[in-house]
Amino acid sequence: MLSTQDKILIEQRISNEKPSAGVAYLLAIFLGVFGAHRFYLGRTGSAVVMLILTITFFGIIISSIWTFVDLFLIPGMIREKIEALRQTYTVTAMASAPSTMPPPAPAPLPDPAPAI
Repeated sequence: MLSTQDKILIEQRISNEKPSAGVAYLLAIFLGVFGAHRFYLGRTGSAVVMLILTITFFGIIISSIWTFVDLFLIPGMIREKIEALRQTYTVTAMASAPSTMPPPAPAPLPDPAPAI
């Protein structure tokens, strides 16, 4: 179990490293057809697909529609990114925290063989 101090440190790290909604929206508005907002939010695979689609005229239309839909999806993407950060930092903190469980009891010694 994490201490209150560990939980506070995790939340501070998240607030320092979480993506900004304003930056994500600005990237979506100005560079959305290139997938810039998706690169920023850590969705590299779909960002590369958007970037490749932009090469053709038909692809620009698809990327434009995709960007418009993403304007409504950005808050959810940010929440998912924050939860992923929280999970990563929690696992890291739990792995480095000293164990609160008592050490295992020593195994009993075998009975000595009877003397003949």
